[in-house]
Amino acid sequence: MDAFRVISPGSFTTVQDRGRYSFIDRGVPPSGVLDPYAYRIANLLVGNPADAAVLEITVMGPALEVLGEADVALTGAHMAVTVNQTAAPMWQTIRLSKGDVVRIRQAKSGCRSYLAVTGGIHVPPVMGSRATCVKARIGGVGGRTLRKDDVLARLSAEPLSRLRTLPADFIPSYLPEIMLRAIEGPQEEVFASGLETFFGGVYEVTSEADRMGYRLKGPPVHHDEGFPQSIISEPTVPGNVQLPADGQPIILLVEQTTGGYTKIATVISTDLSKIAQAVPGNRVRFQRVTLEEAHGFYREQARLLRQIEAQLSTNL
Repeated sequence: MDAFRVISPGSFTTVQDRGRYSFIDRGVPPSGVLDPYAYRIANLLVGNPADAAVLEITVMGPALEVLGEADVALTGAHMAVTVNQTAAPMWQTIRLSKGDVVRIRQAKSGCRSYLAVTGGIHVPPVMGSRATCVKARIGGVGGRTLRKDDVLARLSAEPLSRLRTLPADFIPSYLPEIMLRAIEGPQEEVFASGLETFFGGVYEVTSEADRMGYRLKGPPVHHDEGFPQSIISEPTVPGNVQLPADGQPIILLVEQTTGGYTKIATVISTDLSKIAQAVPGNRVRFQRVTLEEAHGFYREQARLLRQIEAQLSTNL
């Protein structure tokens, strides 16, 4: 079923889902959404499966012509949205009719928002996922960002019988000061004299920030004497914090699979949404946590999402 015609594509709008994690050993990055929380809520608000594909919108949103009745929901970064030039809410279901025009403006806070539609965006799966990796030109719409006059289809599904609204207590704020919880390592022994500097310092997000990773600027942390500046390239995971020779951290995200820089720490998975919403000039601190604590935070977030799903599902 046709869902939208793209009137204008926005600054960097792609189709994303959970990602493709079964091919990392072959050098294929996982891709997928950078803010899993906002993504999950967007799909819940329109009654979609948890893995349905959405539009990930970066900084400036698109304008879309609606090609058939459907429900949509916009979550994530605060972006003003209008339907036929009338303001519409974020974090709740919006019922659209054929011929409506949806416009999503520039982000006022945060960086990325997520537009879910009834049934989910339908593009051909590649390696089991509809996620776009622009650098590899795979997934999504021809492996690229949206363009003017693209037509986006959706999977067949019925609109909700009752619209849903996320309670305000569950809506995150995107602040210019960000605390990221991180586990030491995997090569923390290389920086024994610099760990306190790293965990006690304030870093600024630079303009070198994209789906591959975020480069920070702040107190440099250098390798201890006797350790090499680089290592043999090895697999990386989203959240790894690399330290190249200049001592400035790079937080890796979802479009890198290997790296030859040593890694002082790894941001825990439940906090990756925070860095995904950061913009240049935001300030970042790192808080040291243990692996056991990280597991606890993961279970806590899983319980929260189950609670939200149960609460929204009663709005039927």
